[in-house]
Amino acid sequence: MTIGCERSWGSVSAVTHGGKLAAKALKAAGVECVFTLSGGHVMGIYDGCLDENIEVVDVRHEQAAVHAADAWARLHPGKVGVAILTAGPGVTDGVTGVANAWRANSPILVIGGQGPFRHTRRGSLQEMDHVSLMRPVSKWADSCYQTPRIAEYIESAIRSALSGIPGPAFLEIPTDVLHGKIDLAEVTIPEFRDYRVASAAPGHLISEAIDLVNRAERPMVMAGTSLKWSEGGDQLAAFLDTTGIPCFVNGMARGEISWDHPSFLSLTRKEALENADLVILAGTPLDFRMKFGRSIPSGASIVQMDLEQTLIGDNRGVDIGLVGNLGLNFESMSADIKERGVAIDVFAYRDQLRQRETELDAERRSRMDSDETPIDPLRLCRDIANAVTDDMIVIGDGGDIVAQASKVINVPREGTWMDPGPLGTLGVGMPFALAAQKAYPDKRVLIVYGDGSFGLNGFEYDTAVRFDLPIVGVVGNDAAWGQMMRPQGMLYGKDRLVAVELNRTRYDKVVEALGGHGEHVTEAEEIAPAIARAFASGKPALVNVEIRQDRGEMKGSTYV
Repeated sequence: MTIGCERSWGSVSAVTHGGKLAAKALKAAGVECVFTLSGGHVMGIYDGCLDENIEVVDVRHEQAAVHAADAWARLHPGKVGVAILTAGPGVTDGVTGVANAWRANSPILVIGGQGPFRHTRRGSLQEMDHVSLMRPVSKWADSCYQTPRIAEYIESAIRSALSGIPGPAFLEIPTDVLHGKIDLAEVTIPEFRDYRVASAAPGHLISEAIDLVNRAERPMVMAGTSLKWSEGGDQLAAFLDTTGIPCFVNGMARGEISWDHPSFLSLTRKEALENADLVILAGTPLDFRMKFGRSIPSGASIVQMDLEQTLIGDNRGVDIGLVGNLGLNFESMSADIKERGVAIDVFAYRDQLRQRETELDAERRSRMDSDETPIDPLRLCRDIANAVTDDMIVIGDGGDIVAQASKVINVPREGTWMDPGPLGTLGVGMPFALAAQKAYPDKRVLIVYGDGSFGLNGFEYDTAVRFDLPIVGVVGNDAAWGQMMRPQGMLYGKDRLVAVELNRTRYDKVVEALGGHGEHVTEAEEIAPAIARAFASGKPALVNVEIRQDRGEMKGSTYV
């Protein structure tokens, strides 16, 4: 294994346990905070974290620990988020979080405990084959069976998580290995480098891509998650300034280009795709969100940009593939336009789409301004959007309400929007928020909740209270799994609803019982003052807003 340069920890004997070595390796990798739920198999790492000044945040469910690590990675490009899970149910509880990070391309390291290596397959407490369980949803999954090699394995796991298309790594350490005796003077800690993609595509492919752009009359950029991992927002903005091409975003690209940039559009995506003669896929995979490529007209040209060549042409062939760091490739495209004097000008087309967006916004404005009771969901979204400041971190955790809110809330200029990603895992809200508030204690963190999703990890308000994190959540409470209720009612009739109905539960009272601040809202005019009071409380807070329930109905053969 190549681990690069190493450094020794001195010649004086320092006999201790392997957990100290693990913590030193994490510290050398730039880890500042780990997320966990207490477990005997892994407690040696906690002991090491105390020495290394790595904060240990203990949550109430291991899934939340992994989600928090996922969010930490999203907020710290070039570093991993770390979750430490005890053996057996500790690891199995974390699988969903790992799978979510896998689909979202978040670089995380999950360290799992295991029964003693000397008792392998003898039936130790909580013993099971964790590595086989994690391998399908990880970039790297392995076990370390020698105490002196713990740091080496941690470096290998982190290198894999950060390289190419980022993703999760899982390292299992049996308890007798982790707590085995070791002399730190006799081991070395690997040097941790930045392993992210830092290359650009060949010049001739850049020029061919610009030639396609130059011939297009209705081009568009569809920017996705790999743009974030490339930290390419500024280079994309410069390319759009030069060309006037309209730009839409999905995944973690939200926030990479400012909402008030002239080329940034959101409401006309479907129309732009239907009429496009060229689509630049900037880190956007042709998955279900793009109808596996069918969203793009058959006659349109495609330039696909991504971090790895294996992603080019998935589900549909493309005309040009630009592999490498997306920011560097946009920079190369802008330079090629300037060097060759290519005159690309689609500003008039962009402005035409902008006018259409103004019309569509006006059509929904009546709902956003509605004072009706029960409260219209778009009215709630409007008041949430009005509360968002330019440096806020906003997290979406729900179905219908988050889908509507994402179309109304502008991603803060100096803040962040986070949601589960393509796996669609509900319950990320408070775990993501814990990591965000820990990472940026001076920023305000806001969660947009569905009432169904609140029930999954809402008890993490206890964690927020214990760590004094003034996170604010707003629940759109329609007493239903709304995203399922509506189509079920449409398909089968609203008198045949099954497994979609909830209660108008007072989630605000739950948060109050945990030591936070609660607000209950039933009238539209109460929304904004309640949100303001929640932020002013200085406590973890929840605003529970009762909104209109949409049960769906069927008229004749038409679903409405």
